[in-house]
Parts: sequence; structure tokens; C-alpha cells
Amino acid sequence: MTNHLLDVQDLHVSFDTHAGEVQAVRGVSFWLDAGETLSIVGESGCGKSVTIQTIMKLLPSPPSQIKSGAITYQGTDITHLSDKAMESYRGKEFSMIFQDSMTSLNPTMRVGRQMCEGILRHQRVSRQEAQQISAELLGQVGLPNPELVAKRYPHTMSGGQRQRVMIAMAMACNPKILFADEPTTALDVTIQAQVLDLIREMKEKMNSSVIMITHDLGVVASLCDRILIMYGGKIVESGSDREIFYDPKHPYTRGLLQCVHNPEKKEKLKPIAGSPPDLLKPPAGCPFVDRCPEAMKVCKLYMPEVTTYSATHQCACWLEEANRRKG
Repeated sequence: MTNHLLDVQDLHVSFDTHAGEVQAVRGVSFWLDAGETLSIVGESGCGKSVTIQTIMKLLPSPPSQIKSGAITYQGTDITHLSDKAMESYRGKEFSMIFQDSMTSLNPTMRVGRQMCEGILRHQRVSRQEAQQISAELLGQVGLPNPELVAKRYPHTMSGGQRQRVMIAMAMACNPKILFADEPTTALDVTIQAQVLDLIREMKEKMNSSVIMITHDLGVVASLCDRILIMYGGKIVESGSDREIFYDPKHPYTRGLLQCVHNPEKKEKLKPIAGSPPDLLKPPAGCPFVDRCPEAMKVCKLYMPEVTTYSATHQCACWLEEANRRKG
């Protein structure tokens, strides 16, 4: 039995389409401890959102299907729980800050009423008490006049205000795990920083764990304890924030770091050439082989072995395996 709050082992998730089977997640394994902040970083289409939506059972089946693997939460296997059974988990145990607040919030309902739905579902309180809790949470996320905000519709609010509403709604029932799916994508830099600070503040106040999904390593630089680098449906490197930023091993991780603007270094950004692999026909070897400047023949033929550097730092790359053998 696992001692971790959340433990995902060898998860495979596919989508049945007219073109064939899209292998979106291919053998993903990771864990999350209580009070920890974990980030999954990678380009669009690498399987980040599919992974967390599979955990929360938000993907319709069909076309999605868990081919194999296990998802364990607090020692309980929730891999194949029904949608009905997952209702007791969503909101109370797991909660989600979605990427686009405008399309995630119901445009026909006032903000306060939307928040009350989850509170009434998971807490034994009256509607009046639920309204009071909603107003308090809206105030905690920095929205002035929360009683008036609760009466507004989402389309009357700015992007930053809607994102704050999403955070308040996600934290309404004090979830054990907060999933944040690119919560700063559509916001300007100043608002991005405010939202990240708010997530950190609410996490500490509620004593929750956080899994942050993003394509930008710069966003998670000061927020996360551990970082998973995902590409082509696989985790290619994992490590603590210092290990990933100061001792990256995988060529893809180094490529992502070269795409992050550093004002202290007067260097031009270096984009990663090429496109992600087609997951209808994923490569037999390393998924990064066609874009890797250091690729070898073995990279195309076989999946690389996982090299372990510390209790938290691992990398799946044939270059690292070769270096280890030389050492």
C-alpha cells in the first residue's frame, strides 16, 4: 500500500477516433504527498491535461479509455470508479481551476449561486450559510465588495476577476488536492503573478496539495517543490525545482529552459525546432528523437532506460544511460 496522498502508476489513456487510436498518455507514473506542490510541464498535446482529467474522471468514455495502470488516493484504488461514485470526490477531495474561466463558468448563473452549488453538495449547511461562505471566499481571494460580486454574471467581470472566482470556487470545500490547469494562460504578466501568489496563499491557508499544469517553466520557478517534464505522453524527466533548473539532464528540459526569458542573461530565446510526435503512431523509441540535436540511432529504436540521480531526480534518456555506463 502506498504512503503517498496520490499515487499514479503506469497510466495509459487512449482515445478512439475515426483516424485510429490516439495514445495520449503512455505509461505515466508519479506521486504527490500532502502539502506538496507538483508541476507537470510540457508543450500543448503532450498529455498533461488528459492525465489530471483522467484522475478526476472528467473525460467521457467513450471515446477515452484507461487502457492500463492504477490511480491510488489515500490508499484507495479509484482507477475505475463510476462517475456517480466520483461525485463524492470532486469538490471535496479534488478540485480544479480550469484553463479558461470564461468557458468554465456558467454564463447563465450568477457567481454566488454557482459557488453555493458545490458548498451545498458537500457541506451540511443552509443556503444562507452557503451564501455567507461564498462571500467570505470571494473576499479572501481579493475581490472587493464580495456580496456584490456574488450577484454578478461571469461576462461582466475581467479575466483576472473570473480567475479569482475560479480559485474561490475550487477552494470552497477545502479540497485535499487542487488541480490548476494552466490558470494563468490568458492573463497579462502582472495578473499572472497575482494569481500564482493567490494559489500559494490559499494552498497554505487550506493546507492543500497542488498539481500545476503549464507549458512555461518560468511560471513554476518559485511555486513548485517538484517538477515533471512531459513529452509525447511520457514523463521524460522529474526532479526538484533546483534539480530541474540548475542540473537539467534531458535535451527537452534544456530546450524548455532556453525558451524562458532571463533578464539577467542577454541571450536570445532559442525555440525548439520541429513539431511534437503524432500520437496516432507514436515512435517506438524516445518521443523526442526527431527534434533532439543529440539523437543517436538507438534513440529511434528503443525507449531509453530511466537513470536515477537522487530520490527525486530521474531522467529517461539514452545519453544519460551512456554517461552512467562510462562513469
